[in-house]
Amino acid sequence: MAPSNFSNFLLFMVLLVLHKQAIAEDGSIGYHGYERDALLALKAGFNNSFLDGNWTSIMCYMNETPYWYGIQCSNGRVTGIILDRMGLVGEIKVDALVNLTELETISFKDNSIAGNMMDFTYNQKLRNIDLSGNSFDGEIQLSLLNLNSLESLQLQDNKLEGLIPGFNQSSLNAFNVSYNNLSGAIPQTKALRSFGLSSYFGNKNLCGPPTPTACSATTNLSEPNSQNPGKKSSGNGRFTAILVVVNVIVLVVIMFLFIIYYKKYKKLKTEMKNVLVKYEEHDSKIVDRAMEKTTSEGEIRRKLVFVENNGTTNFELDDLLKASAEGLGKGIFGNCYKAKLDFGPVVIVKRLRDLKPLNGEEFVRQVRVIADQKHPNLLPLLAYYYSKDEKLFLYRFASNGNLYTRLHGGRGTGDRVRFLWSSRLAVARGVARALEHLHLNNQSETTAPHGDLKSSNVLIDENDEILVSDYGLASLIALPIAAQRMVSYKSTEYLSQKQISKKSDVWSYGVLLLELLTGRIPAHSAPPGTNGVDLSGWVHRAVREEWTAEIFDAEIAVQRGANQGMLRLLQIAIKCCDKSPEKRPEISQVLAEVEEIKVGGDSEDEEYPYSSFDRSLTDDSLSATPSLVVGDDRR
Repeated sequence: MAPSNFSNFLLFMVLLVLHKQAIAEDGSIGYHGYERDALLALKAGFNNSFLDGNWTSIMCYMNETPYWYGIQCSNGRVTGIILDRMGLVGEIKVDALVNLTELETISFKDNSIAGNMMDFTYNQKLRNIDLSGNSFDGEIQLSLLNLNSLESLQLQDNKLEGLIPGFNQSSLNAFNVSYNNLSGAIPQTKALRSFGLSSYFGNKNLCGPPTPTACSATTNLSEPNSQNPGKKSSGNGRFTAILVVVNVIVLVVIMFLFIIYYKKYKKLKTEMKNVLVKYEEHDSKIVDRAMEKTTSEGEIRRKLVFVENNGTTNFELDDLLKASAEGLGKGIFGNCYKAKLDFGPVVIVKRLRDLKPLNGEEFVRQVRVIADQKHPNLLPLLAYYYSKDEKLFLYRFASNGNLYTRLHGGRGTGDRVRFLWSSRLAVARGVARALEHLHLNNQSETTAPHGDLKSSNVLIDENDEILVSDYGLASLIALPIAAQRMVSYKSTEYLSQKQISKKSDVWSYGVLLLELLTGRIPAHSAPPGTNGVDLSGWVHRAVREEWTAEIFDAEIAVQRGANQGMLRLLQIAIKCCDKSPEKRPEISQVLAEVEEIKVGGDSEDEEYPYSSFDRSLTDDSLSATPSLVVGDDRR
């Protein structure tokens, strides 16, 4: 290459680098600067350490791959923001999207963002909006009505209030506002009439089709003026008289339509009562109370299916829709709600998501396998609901919460109730009994009969009985989702060989024992936003370096007479957590050893010197005898 050509080439490359750097550092260069400032303001509201470290320098350049996580670009302009399941908290300013005029997709699915919805007036190219699984409140933004290219609007699982705007975009093919606090009549626009009950489920104050609740004659006779909210009403008497006449005419028309609708509704309800189908299988104890009604289009609608007909669960889907609901959290298989019926029991409703592509028959077959698992320490399935768009599991409510909250909640506060050694040992026994039952009734060697054993899936009922939940759900969940979220897939054998087995459940049980003994949160099952520790590695290091006095939770470390039982349970936990599945014991052997542990003293002696307890932990019973720690069966 000639020197002059080489110099020109070198100069061009330097100018190109400087141009990119200038865009990265100067927020005033055209649209890039405005969009970058908008994204940085958005990031500041989240206070998320990952985004703080990732959203730096230039975000996108021409058609190169975007440099910022969750950002989509085209021709150097921001076209998408996708930040799903990142544990984001805080609020988004209403005008946060004003300068992002090329946005086509925005998704903050399954975070903990609060506050009012953003204004979408300047985002006319938006096609997909997903704000589901957050805590947005206030009314649904009326600016959404002007998005003529809108294809998908997902607002479910929030705290939105007020009326549903009259969406009527012909492009709208996905719409969901279920599980909010919306009220009033569902607008009967062509677009909204195309969506079924699942799009409005869980808003007890909504009325009109497709809900089973008819609207009263005075529901939503008028709506707030969205164009001129500050405009004052005229004092002109003539105008007032005209307005009254118009209102009377509208009222008469609505009453006429209501009478027609009510007659059709009663006719439909009568037809539904005349069609009763019961599913019966010779190998099942399930009494299926499913009611089916085949519509003219061939669609099948089903009611709640109770797996036991014990006479105490006499309620229907309509009763559940009208019940007051309280969100309990976002599980890996779906969100959970506590529903208090006007009459009858308090139940837990689990909305299942990310399922395998199962048809109705396949879904019912898998559910029956789960329902057939009967044991005093397993939380029984009460009922289920299946439709194309909605799958629900119903359980009875365990009033004393879950083990995670009991073990970790309220620490460092005056409201904390001590969790004594005897209660923790009772948990270890109850969970082992439930796990043994699942293992004995599952002959497969290539699956984990529970698959997701962790402290948040261990419940405590009003009688302090231990109930294990969320068992058997792996048969319904798609494998990639299960591998990403379930505890058994965090075991060493799956991480190294992509294999799980019954021994993966044993490993999960061992980590649960370590959580009970140490009072620390395991890293593999820590909730979003919570820092956990590798308990197995931490305990092994503590034993090896002889600082075992720090292993046990301070709440039980001071209980005189309990230390021998705690040491024995620690030995069992370490055997269960062996990196090699072949060296882990069978769950039946584990249960036998746990059952033999003596409770010991529950009394607390304030004069009992902690240093002497330290010596009991570092004597030959544990730290000086490695063979005992890693699996010696001596008692």
